[in-house]
Amino acid sequence: MTTPNLDHPTLPFVKQKFAGRKLFATEFRGQTTLIIDKADLLEVMAFLHSDERCQYNFLSDVTCVDYLNYPGNPDSDNPAPKGRFGVVYNLVSYPHNHRLFVKVMLDPTLDTSGIEDDPALHIPSVCGIWPGAEWTEREVFDMFGIRFDAHPDLRRILLWEDYPAHPLRKDYPVNGRGEREEHLVIDRDSA
Repeated sequence: MTTPNLDHPTLPFVKQKFAGRKLFATEFRGQTTLIIDKADLLEVMAFLHSDERCQYNFLSDVTCVDYLNYPGNPDSDNPAPKGRFGVVYNLVSYPHNHRLFVKVMLDPTLDTSGIEDDPALHIPSVCGIWPGAEWTEREVFDMFGIRFDAHPDLRRILLWEDYPAHPLRKDYPVNGRGEREEHLVIDRDSA
C-alpha cells in the first residue's frame, strides 16, 4: 500500500489484512480515501464492516465520479489506479468515530454515449453487507450506468425505464437530447 504521510487509524489494519494486494491511500482536506481493485471490493468491505478494530457499520453514501478529460497526465509515475469512473463509498464507524472513503476505478471498453451494457462497468453490490446500499447503488446505475452485480432490484430510480442514456456521464449533452421536447406536458387542468 502506498501511503503518502497518512495517519488514518484504519489503514494499518487494512494493510496488515490485505498484504500483497494493490491498495492505494490518499488524503485531501483531511479526508482519507482508500483506492482498491474491483476484484477485492467485497472482501475489503466485509473486513471494514465486521472487524472489531474497524466497525464501519454505516454506509453513508455510494456515488460515482466521471473523470472524463480530467486534467493530469495518465502516463505519469503516480501509482494511483486509473480509470474513467470512480465508484465511491462513504463509510462511517460510529463506535470509533471514523470516516473512510473507499474508491474503485472502472474504465469503459465501449462507447459511453448510450445505454449499452459494458462488461467493464460492472461491480459487485455491497447490499449484502449494508442493505441500505440498495437505493444509492440504483441511483449510480441510473445516472452513470454502473451495474451492480447481485443487486436485489437494479432498475432506474430517478428516470423512466426506457430513458435513452445516463445523464451524469460527462459525454452526455448539457441540454439533453430532446427529452424535454418529447416529454408529455401535464398541466393542472389535465392532471
